[in-house]
Amino acid sequence: GHNGIEIKRGMTTSSTAIFVPFMTQELRMDGEAVYYGLNALSHNVIMANRKKLKNPNGLFLGVPGSGKSFAAKRELVNVFLATRDRIIVVDPMGEYSPLIKRLGGQVIEIAPDSPHHINPMDIDLSFDEENPMALKADFILSLMELIVGGKDGLQPVERTVIDRCVRQMYREHLQNPETSKMPTLQTLYDLLCSQPEGEAVRLATALEIYVSGSLNVFNHETNVDLNRRLVCLDLKKLGAGLRTIAMLIMQDLVNSQVSMNFLRGIATWCYFDEFHVL
Repeated sequence: GHNGIEIKRGMTTSSTAIFVPFMTQELRMDGEAVYYGLNALSHNVIMANRKKLKNPNGLFLGVPGSGKSFAAKRELVNVFLATRDRIIVVDPMGEYSPLIKRLGGQVIEIAPDSPHHINPMDIDLSFDEENPMALKADFILSLMELIVGGKDGLQPVERTVIDRCVRQMYREHLQNPETSKMPTLQTLYDLLCSQPEGEAVRLATALEIYVSGSLNVFNHETNVDLNRRLVCLDLKKLGAGLRTIAMLIMQDLVNSQVSMNFLRGIATWCYFDEFHVL
């Protein structure tokens, strides 16, 4: 066009911006999108599907009392209502139990006097692309390393003894998974006691308190429904003596559940509340 006024002047960014009709960028995704708040400029709702982002992970940060847990619970409810995904909550402070119960989920209280039990020796043979036996053996080695303690960890002979006992422990279950009984820590303890090596006696003695002693929380068969859509692991009453071992067992449980859901084509949302105390 023709500029009839031959006047030139500089303009600041804010002055130039008034000529741009769209000053804000909206975030409103389709599909199983979840509400995340309001756009500070346009006041339109923010709807996002984290599963379609390059990095679906999230973190709620803020000062105490700013509403971190409330925001996580709001997202959890939205995920529950808008999707068919599985949800797992690791709750060190016992804040999520009422909500999970209200939504019909399974609350698992991990405590010495709890009626809920999780067997760390449980093994799922439905993994087609992985070797479940090797994964479980590696987990039991890590568990025994925590139980035995010491700065040097397990010695090579001790690792060999544990690996031998693990293979013997699951031999019957691998042959007859439908009818055989799932091993427990008691099974591992009995096998260690029957080994001829002196190192086996040391391992069995270290394991004894978790089998027949005061910390035998995990020496039981699983009696909770881990296949519920919502599962909450309540660790509020867990003592310091069991916390480290419980964290390893919870990690193995969450990992196995996520892997199974992935093979079934189901997404899993894992919430770790107050992760700094875990």
